[in-house]
Amino acid sequence: QVQLVESGGGLVQAGGSLRLFCVASGRTFSRYTMGWFRRAPGQEREFVAAISGSGGHTYYAESVKGRFTVSRDNAKNTVYLQMNSLKPEDTAVYYCAAEYSGTVWNANDYDYWGQGTQVTVSS
Repeated sequence: QVQLVESGGGLVQAGGSLRLFCVASGRTFSRYTMGWFRRAPGQEREFVAAISGSGGHTYYAESVKGRFTVSRDNAKNTVYLQMNSLKPEDTAVYYCAAEYSGTVWNANDYDYWGQGTQVTVSS
């Protein structure tokens, strides 16, 4: 069992930055690919970024590539999402998730989810 707790969301102006944190419980954190997803009001949940268990591979949605960076510290059971050059369309609830195996951009393949943290970007 893995429990995930996100933090770091908030209100920021367009062009600004935020760093999201996701802390996991358990001793097997490094076995899981960690993903970030988001859901904007009235929209479907969408893949944002993911990082392999070792941290050696990262994956990004085209909409955030070059602006967002995913990283992890397995010693701290923490995954991060650094978000720069934020746009109003980045406004959403951001969720972190843990996947033991599967397709990194497929939310249905993830086994555990956090409660989400709100990110609001004003224009």
